[in-house]
Amino acid sequence: MTATLGYQLERIVVIRAMRETVFSFFTDSGQWASWWGAGSTIDPRPGGRVLVIHPGNVEASGEIVSIEPPSHITFTYGYASGKPFPPGGSRVTIRLEPHAEGTQLHLTHEFADETGRNEHVQGWRYQLALFANAVANVVNRDVESRVDAWFSAWSTDDTAARREFLGRIATGNVRFADRFSHTEGLEDLAAHLDAARRFMPGLTVRRSGSPRHCQGRAISDWVATGPDGQQKASGTNIFAFDAAGRIGEVTGFWT
Repeated sequence: MTATLGYQLERIVVIRAMRETVFSFFTDSGQWASWWGAGSTIDPRPGGRVLVIHPGNVEASGEIVSIEPPSHITFTYGYASGKPFPPGGSRVTIRLEPHAEGTQLHLTHEFADETGRNEHVQGWRYQLALFANAVANVVNRDVESRVDAWFSAWSTDDTAARREFLGRIATGNVRFADRFSHTEGLEDLAAHLDAARRFMPGLTVRRSGSPRHCQGRAISDWVATGPDGQQKASGTNIFAFDAAGRIGEVTGFWT
């Protein structure tokens, strides 16, 4: 790379995952391809080749300048066609820093001219959204079982089992709110569920359909039935997960 890279774009996003998990997408070709596209590869060492296959078989490539897990990676980037710039014609640096919600990703892409920079602003906005979802798919790959465990906690009369369910899937400061609830913390939630079982004996809550998941949040419909098997209520819960995939907040909407 011989051109002066006097133009740059920056983008910062927060991803609900630990740094080590996020960085693994820069060291494993399978995970690299999960957000760039089939056939994309990365050789995670200084001088290693970076290959990206965009839709329509548009090929971009470069090589790694520096890499330091789990904090940063720098690589050159350009297009096999030579347009808008050839391989080695730009430089990408990604830095990862701890954040209260997981990991803060700071992207800097340096270019030789303003046109090249402007053509990549929307591209990175789109690509980092794909990236955040690819990471979330790993962190929350068992989202159905966690949602099911949440509803099981509402459906059992066994106090010890209920607390075991919650302790396994939720954070200590989990928050829950719906039309009849506003709890702060695991103990407050557990006590609220004790009362719910006392005032609504025999009620069973179960998931209805598959959860829809996006970037650390999931939406799941539910149905509540009484001891006679008749439906008593239904609604939708929104779950927010922490960087380790535990439930940190739930908001319930009754139909």
